[in-house]
Amino acid sequence: MKPFVLLKLTVGCAVLALSALLASQVHAHGGLSMAEDMCKLTVGPYMMHFSGYQPENTQQKQFCEDIPAVGQTIVVLDYIEQELRTLPAEVRLIKDTGTEANLEADTVFHLPAKVYPNGSIDFAYTFDKPGKFVGIVTVGDKKEHVSKFPFSVGEPKFYTKFLNIYMFPVAALIIVLGIVFFMRDRKPSQTVAS
Repeated sequence: MKPFVLLKLTVGCAVLALSALLASQVHAHGGLSMAEDMCKLTVGPYMMHFSGYQPENTQQKQFCEDIPAVGQTIVVLDYIEQELRTLPAEVRLIKDTGTEANLEADTVFHLPAKVYPNGSIDFAYTFDKPGKFVGIVTVGDKKEHVSKFPFSVGEPKFYTKFLNIYMFPVAALIIVLGIVFFMRDRKPSQTVAS
């Protein structure tokens, strides 16, 4: 194989691998997403505004996804659609074991299903150890709408911050360089003079 062809193949594989990494980072938090400075939780066709607070650690600063430290944590889920006010909603926090086969044993907090006519669910839970967890919000009479979102508690964020700050510009640069690299040896089509 020619060295130039091998180099092209290597660059192509690097761009593909980087794209896969970025895609996994984008979907890492399940139903949670940031939109217009609001953290929104998607539960089936419905949306809730998610807010988390740690009065002892971060005072009034709210968080959306990962919980910065162990300790008392207050979570508020505000309904965006009015239809949610008539449907029962259930909240469960479980240890992230990679499976839900033993849901009851892995549950660290459970808020049984009930209707919240005021349009807001709030609860407090004290995390005593750092680790990985999954939040599960279930809505509907038959529990037909479920949202699951993984999160961590009190874990270092260097890797995540590095990815968020540097990964997108680096990926864009690599993709542009890859396109330029692949296109530079293409010969322009020649027109036949009559």
